[in-house]
Amino acid sequence: MRVLVGGGTGFIGTALSQLLRARGHEVTLVSRKPGPGRITWEELAASGLPRCDAVVNLAGENILNPLRRWNETFQKEVLSSRLETTQLLAGAITKAPQPPQAWVLVTGVAYYQPSLTAEYDEDSPGGNFDFFSNLVTKWEAAARLPGDSTRQVVVRSGVVLGRGGGAIGHMLLPFRLGLGGPIGSGHQFFPWIHVGDLAGILAHALEASHVQGVLNGVAPASATTNAEFAQALGAALGRPAFIPLPSAVVQAVFGRERAVMLLEGQKVVPRRTLAAGYRYSFPELRAALREVVA
Repeated sequence: MRVLVGGGTGFIGTALSQLLRARGHEVTLVSRKPGPGRITWEELAASGLPRCDAVVNLAGENILNPLRRWNETFQKEVLSSRLETTQLLAGAITKAPQPPQAWVLVTGVAYYQPSLTAEYDEDSPGGNFDFFSNLVTKWEAAARLPGDSTRQVVVRSGVVLGRGGGAIGHMLLPFRLGLGGPIGSGHQFFPWIHVGDLAGILAHALEASHVQGVLNGVAPASATTNAEFAQALGAALGRPAFIPLPSAVVQAVFGRERAVMLLEGQKVVPRRTLAAGYRYSFPELRAALREVVA
């Protein structure tokens, strides 16, 4: 297939592009900068959708960038980087003379309300209680296409673990120094997925014509807590991981509203992902982390 990937130059996009090419597909990236095998967002807006069989959107400003203050300006960037790229691609698909067979959007499990007791699958309610859940609702709404000539899939991703990027990038140094540990209480759930499996779910969604609707992009080990994650990462590195990161520090660095993403969590189950026939390469946390830090 010819696959167009918006925001494909980042951590997840790189993994997805490598997997798709290994499976014999042709990949074109939509990015801010021109280059071989790429088109820019401006070219897409001006010329419409290039001929392709499937479209994926991974674009979005990193919400947990510790170098950016959580103020109105950054919130607007977080919103617009997701909504505008999604609207642009959805609009181009709608206008295309030969629309693609599949349109896949990656959003997040922030759709589901943090809880120490609830368990969420793809049919659970959510999307209406804070900035991030409302963002996911608007983002998924921006992707909706009229009619059914193109299959539509939304993958709500958990925390993505992988070498050279994602959440692990910021954590490795303190953990390697033996200074890692749980964030806040450590009791909060930690919905995670290995980057190889997120790319695998996306490839499965593109290739399998029966897949549509919402899939949770999380590992089946859904009861993992933040403290268990910290212990497993310490074990993978052969280091102790007992020094907690106090809630007050997290709130000072990220701002109170954004700190919720780290201090609270959701137990999310990939019920429809498994039912769609996806087989995980890294269903267990310890094996996933051993691969990441190897």
